[in-house]
Amino acid sequence: MGSIYRSEHMKLCQIFFQSESAYQCVAELGELGMAQFIDLNEEQNAYTRKFVNEVRRCDEMERKINFVEDEITKDLVPIPDYDEHIPAPQPKHMGEMEANLEKLEEELVQINKNCKVLKNNHVQLLEMKAVLEHVTSLLDPHSKREAAMSISEAARGEAGPISFGMKDEFDKPVKDEKELKFVTGVVKRSKAIAFERFLWRLSRAKVFAKFIQIQEQTELFSNEFEDKCVFILFFSGEQLRAKVKKICDGFQAKCYTVPENPAERTKLLLNIKVQTTDMKAVIEKTLDYRSKCIHAAATNLRKWGIMLLKLKSIFHTLNMFSVDVTQKCLIAECWVPEADIGQVKNSLHMGTIHSGSTVPAILNEMETDKYPPTYFKLNKFTQGFQNIVDAYGIANYREVNPAPWTIISFPFLFAVMFGDAGHGIIMLIAASAFVIFEKKLISMKIKDEIFNTFFGGRYVVLLMGMFAIYTGFIYNDFYSKSVNIFGSSWVNPYNQTLLANMDAQGADSNTDLSLTFPPEIAFNHDYGPYPFGVDPVWNLAINRLNFLNPMKMKTSILLGISQMAFGIMLSLMNHIGNRSVVDIVFVFIPQCLFLGCIFVYLCLQVLMKWIFFYVKPAYIFGRLYPGSNCAPSLLIGLINMFMVKSRDASFAHDVGTAAGKEWVIVNGQNVTYTINDQCYLQQWYPNQSLVELILLLIAVVSVPVMLLVKPFYIRWRHSRGLHIDLGHGPDEHGEFNFGDIMVHQAIHTIEFVLGCVSHTASYLRLWALSLAHAQLSDVLWTMVLRMSLTMGGWGGSAAITILFYFIFSILSVCILILMEGLSAFLHAIRLHWVEFQSKFYGGTGIQFEPFCFTKIIRVYEGLDQ
Repeated sequence: MGSIYRSEHMKLCQIFFQSESAYQCVAELGELGMAQFIDLNEEQNAYTRKFVNEVRRCDEMERKINFVEDEITKDLVPIPDYDEHIPAPQPKHMGEMEANLEKLEEELVQINKNCKVLKNNHVQLLEMKAVLEHVTSLLDPHSKREAAMSISEAARGEAGPISFGMKDEFDKPVKDEKELKFVTGVVKRSKAIAFERFLWRLSRAKVFAKFIQIQEQTELFSNEFEDKCVFILFFSGEQLRAKVKKICDGFQAKCYTVPENPAERTKLLLNIKVQTTDMKAVIEKTLDYRSKCIHAAATNLRKWGIMLLKLKSIFHTLNMFSVDVTQKCLIAECWVPEADIGQVKNSLHMGTIHSGSTVPAILNEMETDKYPPTYFKLNKFTQGFQNIVDAYGIANYREVNPAPWTIISFPFLFAVMFGDAGHGIIMLIAASAFVIFEKKLISMKIKDEIFNTFFGGRYVVLLMGMFAIYTGFIYNDFYSKSVNIFGSSWVNPYNQTLLANMDAQGADSNTDLSLTFPPEIAFNHDYGPYPFGVDPVWNLAINRLNFLNPMKMKTSILLGISQMAFGIMLSLMNHIGNRSVVDIVFVFIPQCLFLGCIFVYLCLQVLMKWIFFYVKPAYIFGRLYPGSNCAPSLLIGLINMFMVKSRDASFAHDVGTAAGKEWVIVNGQNVTYTINDQCYLQQWYPNQSLVELILLLIAVVSVPVMLLVKPFYIRWRHSRGLHIDLGHGPDEHGEFNFGDIMVHQAIHTIEFVLGCVSHTASYLRLWALSLAHAQLSDVLWTMVLRMSLTMGGWGGSAAITILFYFIFSILSVCILILMEGLSAFLHAIRLHWVEFQSKFYGGTGIQFEPFCFTKIIRVYEGLDQ
């Protein structure tokens, strides 16, 4: 547990590179991923650094790759991932890469340009073809006469809305048909009505329009298809022709010149059909060639992207180095884990060899006051739990890491709230599938964020499922039902005749009669308690919640105070690691005393009440305990402790004397006694009031000790010029200010004192969520599955199948596992972040972010953020 218990020792190193070997050495360090470089040129802008031209060339190549990727995506061509290792390309190969990408870009741009022109020409030819095919019917004598009559009416001011199907006999004078001019073209069908109305209004009905829909598709090489219409516009006069063409341009209607001679139109139509066929063949060949280029580019795109990514990242890293006056040596500073310095030196040696340089890179370890970054060596199992801790804050350098303890406590507290063995089995199966097929799933490189969240935490979910099964057996809860594995410790004390008579009486009166099992005779004392978990008989009891709720509530308090106490113990490890005697003596010990004198004392009371105070009368701590009615009330007792309220010294007086008013049998002997008023509030062990008064005084005195001693100690050290560690992490700067230190210590003291109370209450969420999950599971069983089980015959079989497989299963997974599981997961995170980690964890450190090709490539592939 060494490396994950505390962060790795870090060293600030200075490396001297020869200019000709710097690139290859940095490439080797990128493959190793163990050096976090520091920018030594922060005061310089990006345009004045040494390798700015190389970075610009990389940016231009990146733009070209993005353009190619957009073209590939536009054609819906899949881009395969590249899984083989690709070494970083040499700087001398940049020219070749640029030439290849520039050639590909120019080729695609030219193909796109030619395709666009060819497609436009092809559309125009098809539209011209449609116009020629329909213009004969539009230019028939009937249409011309109809147009002439309409325009004549408009000229005399008698025109109304344009109408079709006019009678041949019309007694009004008409304009000569030979004087009519016409314009033909194509317009989108969706604009035809607006086009016609606009022409009618602007020309005052002196333009006559007719439309025929084109049945044949005119855009064969486009995914977008719009219906179009052939139109013909009749009018008189060349002046009106100019207006008509402007309107056509405004409605994006294309006008085509059509010969009036039918023979010429026929000849032109044949010619256009030949051109259309030839144009289609040319476009198909062009698109086929483009498709080959796109598929070839898609095969190598990820490879080019990774090569460029490594190239650019190396030059970006080199720009962080300082250059000596001779311009022949680069100087870098970086953080390296102390245990991996040997590997870094070996990578520098390999880089020098591969570059062909005769002068090796030199690494020197530096002494520094800079705050080191935090680095833990993790594996695929511990990574998920460390992510939970890091989401709160990065650990301070060499601070105790909560992750090792979170591996056990987090899934356990989750299971306390989730506790159902049946649902835990489903969760375990799902997580096991992730673990078993993890290599295959990793190779698939799934980029879905929700999937990656579950897959990244697969070992967390695996332990959550295991612990949920464990707590499910503790609660004896399996899909809201209990399982009788070992046999109940409770027996029926009533004879069958009495039960039969009561059953008949209940049936006659239409009421449900309930019986109470007296623990003195119904509990099998020889068999003892149920061997593991809750006795299954409680699942049948009416007062089931009256029994389970106090048990779960007290268990929550015990678990919560235990975890908080453990967190304070871990703070001792931080104080020892920091060699801070004042924190150990005047912070840690008062915290232990405050927590122990009040809350640990409460936990001891809970345990003693469970162990000693049974339903049977007995002598406990030398005092008569009359029975369960005198079992101590812990909550009111704790309040009386703070109020220093006087109480009787025992549960009863006049014990064993003739003055006793009541009697009980203890160890086979009759014992008389007179019970005290509110016996459950009285003292239940000798000198309880004195002990609690001492504990309360110790807790009260601990508060000013925590508040005052450390600030005045720091002030004393500062007055003598000694080193002061304020424990503020990497942001510890500025002059000494006693007021700030006093306020800081007061905040921590108040937070701890009030937090002990609020955090203890916060752990009651363990009980609340466990109750909610159990009740939801019971409701789902009662409302869904039990209804189908009560149905008989074929209908019952069908109901079981339908309700179980399609309703009960879906609701169980969606509500009880996913939603309730997420709720319990979030509450478990809160308990660890606030209640547990606040006792010892600073979380203000700096994450170690080494220059690592693996990390950069995963971000490029969309697998990491």
